[in-house]
Amino acid sequence: MDYKKIIENLEEDILEVDEGTLQADTKLSELDEWDSLAKLALMAWARKEYDKILTAQQIREFVTVEDICNAVL
Repeated sequence: MDYKKIIENLEEDILEVDEGTLQADTKLSELDEWDSLAKLALMAWARKEYDKILTAQQIREFVTVEDICNAVL
């Protein structure tokens, strides 16, 4: 899976924003939707879809959407 598919999943399932809202360089801190519920949803999604366990510390260190993509790939 590539960045494009991950970004689509983030838009649709995690952050619930309009398609095309996110780019790899989108800063998470600028998104109102990037809240504690989104972070928990991200943890569950990464485990289910990629068998990746993201820790709270890792998620706190994410700055951009690309950081999420790199963590799950």
